[in-house]
Amino acid sequence: MFTHLHVHTEFSLLDGLSKLEPLVQHAKDLGMNSLAITDHGGMYGAIDFYRIANKAGIKPIIGCEMYVAPSSRHSRNPNEKSPYHMTVLAQNSQGYENLVKMVSRSHLEGYYYKPRIDRELLEQYSEGIIVMSGCPSGEVPKAITNGTMDQAKETASWYRELLGERYFLELMSHGDVPELPEINSGIMQLHRELGIPVVATNDSHYTKKEEAYLQDLLLCIQTNTNVNDVKRMKMEEDSYFLRSPAEMTALWPEVPEAISNTQRIADMCNLEFDFTKLRLPLYEVPDGLGGDDYLRKICMEGLKQLIPNYGKAETDRLDYELDVIKYTQYPNYFLVVWDIAKFVREKDIFFAVRGSAAASLVLYCLGVTDVNPLQYTLVFERFLNVERKEMPDIDMDFQDDRREEVINYVVAKYGREHVAQIITFGTMGAKASVRDVGRALGMAYGDVDRVARLIPTRLHMTLQEAKETTPEFMEIYNAEPDVKKLIDTAQGLEGVTRHSSTHAAGVVISQEPLDDVVPLQRPTKGNGDGAAMTQYTMEPCAALGLLKMDFLGLSNLSILSRARDLIERTRDIRFELPQIPLDDGKTFELLARGETVGVFQMEGSGMTRYLKELKPTTLADVAAMIALYRPGPMEHISAFIESKHGRTQPNYPHPALKDILEETYGIIVYQDQVLKIVQTFAGYTLGEADIVRKAMGKKIAAIMQEEKGKFVEGAKGLGYTQEMADQIFALIEPFAGYAFNKAHSVSYGLISYWTAYLKANFTAEYMVALLNSYRDNTEKIASAVAECRRLKISILPPHINKGDVEYSIEYDEDEKAAIRFGLAAVKNVGTGAVEAFVKARDKEGGFTSLEHMCQVADMGSLNRKTLESLMKAGAFDEYGDRTGLLEVIDQMLSLAQSEARMRDSNQISMFELMGESMPAEMVRITVPTLKTADMEKSRWEQELLGVSLNSIGLDTMMEQTGDTESIVFLSDLEGSTSGTKVTVTGQISDVTKRFTRDNRQFTIASLALMDGAAEIFIWNEDLQGNELWEEGKLVTISGSVRLRENQMSISCNSVKEFIIPKNLDDDDTANQSQAEPTLAATPVSMATPANGYSIIEEEAELVEPNGTNGTNGYSATNGSSGLPSTEVISDPVQSINWLGLRIRESEKPEADRYLLLDLKNLLMEYQGMDEVMLEIATEGRIITMEWPMVRVNACEELQARLQHVLGDSGYAHVESSV
Repeated sequence: MFTHLHVHTEFSLLDGLSKLEPLVQHAKDLGMNSLAITDHGGMYGAIDFYRIANKAGIKPIIGCEMYVAPSSRHSRNPNEKSPYHMTVLAQNSQGYENLVKMVSRSHLEGYYYKPRIDRELLEQYSEGIIVMSGCPSGEVPKAITNGTMDQAKETASWYRELLGERYFLELMSHGDVPELPEINSGIMQLHRELGIPVVATNDSHYTKKEEAYLQDLLLCIQTNTNVNDVKRMKMEEDSYFLRSPAEMTALWPEVPEAISNTQRIADMCNLEFDFTKLRLPLYEVPDGLGGDDYLRKICMEGLKQLIPNYGKAETDRLDYELDVIKYTQYPNYFLVVWDIAKFVREKDIFFAVRGSAAASLVLYCLGVTDVNPLQYTLVFERFLNVERKEMPDIDMDFQDDRREEVINYVVAKYGREHVAQIITFGTMGAKASVRDVGRALGMAYGDVDRVARLIPTRLHMTLQEAKETTPEFMEIYNAEPDVKKLIDTAQGLEGVTRHSSTHAAGVVISQEPLDDVVPLQRPTKGNGDGAAMTQYTMEPCAALGLLKMDFLGLSNLSILSRARDLIERTRDIRFELPQIPLDDGKTFELLARGETVGVFQMEGSGMTRYLKELKPTTLADVAAMIALYRPGPMEHISAFIESKHGRTQPNYPHPALKDILEETYGIIVYQDQVLKIVQTFAGYTLGEADIVRKAMGKKIAAIMQEEKGKFVEGAKGLGYTQEMADQIFALIEPFAGYAFNKAHSVSYGLISYWTAYLKANFTAEYMVALLNSYRDNTEKIASAVAECRRLKISILPPHINKGDVEYSIEYDEDEKAAIRFGLAAVKNVGTGAVEAFVKARDKEGGFTSLEHMCQVADMGSLNRKTLESLMKAGAFDEYGDRTGLLEVIDQMLSLAQSEARMRDSNQISMFELMGESMPAEMVRITVPTLKTADMEKSRWEQELLGVSLNSIGLDTMMEQTGDTESIVFLSDLEGSTSGTKVTVTGQISDVTKRFTRDNRQFTIASLALMDGAAEIFIWNEDLQGNELWEEGKLVTISGSVRLRENQMSISCNSVKEFIIPKNLDDDDTANQSQAEPTLAATPVSMATPANGYSIIEEEAELVEPNGTNGTNGYSATNGSSGLPSTEVISDPVQSINWLGLRIRESEKPEADRYLLLDLKNLLMEYQGMDEVMLEIATEGRIITMEWPMVRVNACEELQARLQHVLGDSGYAHVESSV
């Protein structure tokens, strides 16, 4: 029997190709009963390999091909860049621990080009390991090829002395290594002279012989070369596969013991893992109490503090949860989490809990969550139950700018050797494999890019799926041989592990030193001074019994924290998040209007549309939308909305379902509801029901049938009929897979509500916090700035005397808030460049001139690029024209450097001796009188700020037109499918002429919208010649949406100049901010429906909402912090009505246009909160269009005046909005 003992898998990153399951299966197919894994320098796949091999009936042997430093692992000698190789196997548990120790130290102490060990480590950790001399790069083989047999003999003797019968000399047979015959001859000589046994290995890098070509390409990807490079690193022959026992035996007919010794070594290796053992950190409990007793003590203290009027329901639930925690042996786990939460609260770090942990009353009493599970009917068993076999997850979100503080605390508390971040691996996806293989094949970038762009950008997309779902992709696959070769080859590498990185959230904490259990290395990001990183991913760490936690940095919590602090500074109101009232009418009105830019989990056109239809009135509604707005359950949103507003009635097949489903209007939304239905109708415990839910979620027919049989029998045992049991099972079956975790929905629903509350009640402060969070994301900056403009909050440019480092609030004489761009928000500037500068300015009370600035400010970090960027962005506008300012940068830097040298040399000027500073006249900087074009300013601002603040035309366009057929916000194009007809109005910011492969000219224009730029493609020759394609022009473009590689563009069908009406003076332009539907440059036919709005024959009858009193069991929490709370009267959005204007289209478009202008001017006199709907009667249909930017007070007086203007052309009416 032969065993492969030198085997590389895909975890020899970009070197090994073998995936674990096919590798193990092939070994079994070849008749082997054991197999080793020996990846280069790491043990990344060890636990997965162990479990896969055991499951297949193959004995797993855990090992590593290690790198050995010629001298010391601490040495950084440039002559030692190529360490020796050595194959090491774990013989038993002690050997595994020692192997882990050595691998960890090779990375943490010995890394120099490669992770290296040395003889010192081998001496320290030699027990329980088996060592083989390695490939031709091993220490012994190298000595042989160098002609120093004495050195080879001395080295082999040292290892034999250290390891005894656990040291073997490797024999290999690969025809592309010319040194191997000499090495093998020397190995046999050492075998005869020293009696060291020999063993045959094959240095396997791929599983099957025919995969040699793929492995060659993998090496090209690793070394950034291609197959045409004759000097590249490669394996010249196809012998590095998993050879059969017969093939290996045939290679060594004269050395049969080399084959038999492989089985001898396999028999020596007997490593077993205990996956039932918990390795939780030990929390030091005071007063000699046990962990159970101490946990109960602090839980009772928390219960009394958080729920002063608690009763039997709370104590019964708490006792039950504590009993389960004790039974499952997790008290230490909960105490560790409590300790972390306590630190976080003490340091005023905003945090929240994700997932099912919010279903625990224990965690609520410990202050780990802000959710009382009884208040929200959350099922504890979804989080933890006695039937559950794995540790529950308590995943914590922290404000992302302070996550590192939490990790540092945990490291300090439990010790650096007990805490580590978790590794994760990136694999070759469909697009990536095509691009990587294309480069490796030496194909032209354009040819590869053309293929990659045809692959749909979707999660888990595969090349096979792309062929099946994308006709254009399949067409070129069949038509072009080079493309077929590219795609077929890429499919061979698709899914192979490509690289490692640090998990965004994962952290492990252990009782024993981590490197007793898992190999460690330096994290892939950071300076390496913090926690190390495991070489095992999340699941293997959990399987080994380690406490695995998610510490995720969440930007929305940082936004909430910054907004809270800013509110305290501006309004002298201090509060904590749980004190925010949950029944604030302004908050729900904001959500009902769809004003969700910057609101956690509520952004996006699809979610906004559903919110406007739902008009949420409780936290229950918000949580439900988070659960429903996902593929699968999304199809039930309309039914949920219709039922909430009483337009349909929920259907309950059995009265018992009403108690379970009433809060979600008869729709199964949550996993908790599935559990309760299974418990109610089949008699399962909630823990058993959770196991059933997970099993059903796998959608495996055999499992579903088995669970159905159990369910029906249980139901019949409780007295239900077969028919009823079948009906209930059929009801829950489709939901078991995608019903959502209710605790998670409520937890994230709270964050959503909190962000909406601050935006509704402290709008300027919240938007400042939002902008500061988005500072490095120009796309989001543009969106937030556009939202501020829509909210009528002025956005001021950066200002050297008024601006802060970050975005800040300024107030005008009327105490109206505006937002000033932060100096550090300017591209090429950053915080470090302006912090000291701003401090000096504030100390001086501002700079009176450029000279004054250069004399007193710390300008050491303001280099030419920084100053140029600030000037172009408008920060120096008070000192002169921007182009003129650019001319004096050298003078400013020279003066600043001169003054700095004088300060540093302790010299003082004559004027300072007299107690005065040097007057500006002595060092005059004269800014040339130049004139920077508005378009140039706009372009600079777009580049440096992410948005143009100088685009008067765009602002006027939004304020004066608001054409409901024309889109002015890029975000309004979200969700558009390819081919959708759209009309957009914006400002041309760039025009480029290009040519196709067949030399056909086309034009690409960049159209600046309020929150970003849209790419416009113009193919028609006549259209390309239109004089409107000029930078700075305001235009309205009609065309079709094009989607390619998740990038959206518009194919232009027509273009018209947008003309700002001449009858509006500047004051009108400044004061009017509402929209009118048809003030386009040319008359627009009323028969054309607004993009994205539905055409209906008649308006549906409005029905009163059902009697749920607006709470759904979600009670509000009112704090005593002085926070505003607008009362919700029954359904707060009932006070927002629809003002309908039904207008008959005439045969005179110009007359229709002026009619709408008169209506719009009249509406402006009655501003309020009611929404306006246009209903245009044309050709026997009624086209309904929202007028989203117009809000009025739909009083009787307005109705009468509107009717007077309409005359015989239509009528005005008011309807309830629900």
